[in-house]
Amino acid sequence: MAVTMADITHLRKMSGAGMMDCKKALEEANNDFDKAMEIIRKKGQAVAAKRSDREASEGCVLATENGDFAAVVALKCETDFVAKNADFVALTQDILNAAMSNKPATKEELLKMALSDGRSIENHITDRVGVTGEKMELGEYEYVKGASTVSYIHPGNKLAAIVAFNQGLDHQVAREIAMQVAAMNPVAVTPADVPQHVLDTEKQIARDKALEAGKPENLLDRIAEGALQKFYKENTLLQQEYVKDAKLTVEQYLQQQDKGLTVTAFKRVTLNVD
Repeated sequence: MAVTMADITHLRKMSGAGMMDCKKALEEANNDFDKAMEIIRKKGQAVAAKRSDREASEGCVLATENGDFAAVVALKCETDFVAKNADFVALTQDILNAAMSNKPATKEELLKMALSDGRSIENHITDRVGVTGEKMELGEYEYVKGASTVSYIHPGNKLAAIVAFNQGLDHQVAREIAMQVAAMNPVAVTPADVPQHVLDTEKQIARDKALEAGKPENLLDRIAEGALQKFYKENTLLQQEYVKDAKLTVEQYLQQQDKGLTVTAFKRVTLNVD
């Protein structure tokens, strides 16, 4: 049975593969669409294995929110050319939509979820590898939950942030905080949320610098504590200077909106080098 253009078009819509790849797969599979899909998938797996040592440093980062849940995903590839391809961006959007609909707890759970055609996200990514010849992977999946959430995608789809709040608030105010997270890259919401190993590292750096500068050893702890306070102001979200008004901290800006308003969580995902 001859392979028709309608068959090729149908398989192309199913797989995203090129016309010639679809034609060859259908011929090899004797027009069996399931077998043809498997042939295309195996090609993707073979390419993925060959390129496993390549660095996937480009890609697409998308985020969105719906009420009390916000998510961000990063689908990674090797080149900016592929990252800007409409089909690649559409797949990233489909993955984000699946995350929003199913609210998986981990990236591994998300990869196993099916898209509208019944195939798993993992298989869709593998199929795209066969189409583009580039390494691809779901690099990041993060989410936040709260009384209210917001998302922000920086132009270019390389950086996004999501933020959760303890109560409802004006959308533009929420968006300003997400933009703050994207721009200033805080490590935690408050000093109490900073991981202990980060604090230990910052203290040690301050002590080492003080010693090199010839400061007395009995002053090192005080100097380290002073450095830590500076670190908090620069790196914890609520203590950071608000980017649109340096006279205010982020916490003060939020309290201008409502005395009880605060951030409960945030996530920031970027493909750029910070």
